[in-house]
Amino acid sequence: MTTRSIPRHEAVERHLRSRIASSKPGDALESDSELTALFNVSRMTVRQAAQRLADQGLIYRVPGVGTFVAEPRVHRDIGRLRSFTEEMARRGAVAGSKVLVAALRAGTADEVAALQLAPGSKVTHVRRLRLADSRPVAIENVVLPMSCSAVLEGDLEHGSLHDALRALGEIPTSASGTLVAVNAGVEDEELLAVEPRTALLVEERLILDQSGRPLEKTQTRYAGDEFVFDVSLTR
Repeated sequence: MTTRSIPRHEAVERHLRSRIASSKPGDALESDSELTALFNVSRMTVRQAAQRLADQGLIYRVPGVGTFVAEPRVHRDIGRLRSFTEEMARRGAVAGSKVLVAALRAGTADEVAALQLAPGSKVTHVRRLRLADSRPVAIENVVLPMSCSAVLEGDLEHGSLHDALRALGEIPTSASGTLVAVNAGVEDEELLAVEPRTALLVEERLILDQSGRPLEKTQTRYAGDEFVFDVSLTR
């Protein structure tokens, strides 16, 4: 009875996965030439294995410098209505924010219509750069009715906006939305510290309260290389 040997690129990949598991983000891994000698394979085989891991966000490669362990991607379950803070806590990350805008202002026609407010109504506007373990990962733009303006007095850097809404008796209960891929613009690049035209995932949600009334209109721009969106499907 013989044991089936695994493909060479898979052997290299398994080795790198083992090294990643025992290393910290930013740690250097073996060079292509070292792996070529270690496994007696071609550079193309090594690059094939490394590319698979890079595509999964586990490593990153710097031309002429080396291969390094990447920061782990943040998983988000888009089938559940959870705040950014709740989702980060579930993943073992510490959520934080840099407040970009926190103000009352006149609502746009789209915002007023989405929130079912009277024409010309003011809205509560909160725009934040969202952080995971102090790392910029998303730009969140939230619009609420003016009746929720008390959230502006809370801790918007470290606190949860949904917790602040619950304290006002407004319970985020259900939501509908969309998720699309776009290229980063100049402001995205600056805030998220990403390369020009990096892929972003843009989620737009309309959240309803416990009475089925529109409560929150949100757009969140996620750095594409920082997030994995988990989806559960049934039939």
